[in-house]
Parts: sequence; structure tokens; C-alpha cells
Amino acid sequence: MKSVFQELYENYHKDVFQFLFYMVKNREQAEDLVQEVYIKVMNSYDRFKGDSSEKTWLFSIARHVAIDHFRKQKRKRNRVLEFFDWSEKGHLIQDDQPEPEEVALQNEEIQKIYRCLDRCSLDQKSVIILRYIQSMSIQETADILGMSVSKVKTTQHRGMKTLQKLMQEDQEEGINSEAK
Repeated sequence: MKSVFQELYENYHKDVFQFLFYMVKNREQAEDLVQEVYIKVMNSYDRFKGDSSEKTWLFSIARHVAIDHFRKQKRKRNRVLEFFDWSEKGHLIQDDQPEPEEVALQNEEIQKIYRCLDRCSLDQKSVIILRYIQSMSIQETADILGMSVSKVKTTQHRGMKTLQKLMQEDQEEGINSEAK
């Protein structure tokens, strides 16, 4: 098992990290989630049936770990919001987490794409990341996300249209703010 695990880690840990980084937009959090993915892999490899490739299975686990992370964050945020009364000074709260652009990207156009990508739905974001950033095939993406091939194609098409629309809006906002 150790050699199989080591092989999986050596072959895919960078891709899994990159996928999770684009999902959570925080380097430390992505590193923690990668660890969680490989713990799940170690605990469940004996149940891997081989219905899909190991890579597809691994990314499917990574996706579920990311979704679980988002659910935990949402529950935590809701508990905090219920505990405090934000009506008086709520506008002073700022998110001090660095954005992925600040950490990993220098090109302004790429930064704009990632900001707009973050405003797409979770399914659209997942499909676009897997297809265009991770260079996965439509079938691999479908297997990882638990979608049909046609659903991946539809989600990809709609995601790209949404991304283009958001990019256009972002560009128009930039032009309008410069004109003022």
C-alpha cells in the first residue's frame, strides 16, 4: 500500500494542490485540504474498485473535500453572524485573506479572469478549472464531478458564457471608473 500511495502522491499531489488552491483561494488552506485528501485516500484505497482511473478517483475525493470545507465555512460563518449584532459596525469588517491573484498571478488579464471565475457557480467554476486549468478531458471531468458528459458540456458552455459576460462587465466598470 505504501508504494501505491507514494506513487499516487508523487504523480498527482501538485495537480490536486493546484485544483484545491483555485477552489479555496488560500495556499495554507489548500495545503491542509491536500493532506485531508491523501488521508482519505489511505483510508479508502482498499475500496477503490478501478471503475475509473486513479487520477479521476483522486480528483473526485479532492472535490468532495473542497465542498465539505465550504460547508464547514458556511456553518461557522452563520454561527458567528448569529452570535454578533453586525448592524452597527458590520461595514467595517474586511476579509484580510490574500486573493489568489496576489499570491500566484502577476498578469492583470489573468487576475481579472480569476476574479470573474470566482463569481461563477461552484459547478461552473469546477468544470472550468478542471477542463482549462487542469487540462482534464470531458470524460475525466464528468467522472470527477459525478456528472454526465452532456452535463459537463452544458456547464462548460454556460460557465464560459457567464465568464465572458462577467469579463465584459468588469471591463465596462473599469472604463466607467476611469471616465469619472
